[in-house]
Amino acid sequence: MSEDSPVLIPDLALHIQVPPDGTLSVTLCQNDSVKVVLFGFAAGQELSEHTASVPAIMQQISGQAVWTLGDDRKRTVDADPGTWVHMPARLPHSVRAKTPTVMLLTMLTRGG
Repeated sequence: MSEDSPVLIPDLALHIQVPPDGTLSVTLCQNDSVKVVLFGFAAGQELSEHTASVPAIMQQISGQAVWTLGDDRKRTVDADPGTWVHMPARLPHSVRAKTPTVMLLTMLTRGG
C-alpha cells in the first residue's frame, strides 16, 4: 500500500468477526507513519499489561472492556463504545473484554 492510497472501511464493527473464544487481530493499514490494527475479543479475553515503543491511540468500537493505563498510578477505565485514549510511548496498559468487544489500535510509528 502506498502512503497516498486511501483505506476506507464503512463500519469497523462489521469488519471483524469476534471469535467465540479468544482474540483476533487484523491489520487495516500499515505504512511508515502509522499501523492500524482492529481487535476482536471474546468476553473475558485480555491483553496482559505491556508497553509500546511508540505513541498509540485506542478506541472502543463495540462492546465493553476494562482498560488499565499507567504504571505507579494505574487508572482503570470502563471502556464503552466511543471511549478513546492517546497513550505516550512506553505507557504500561492492558485490556480485558467484559463482553464481546471490537477495539481499534492506532500506533503512530513516525512523528507521533
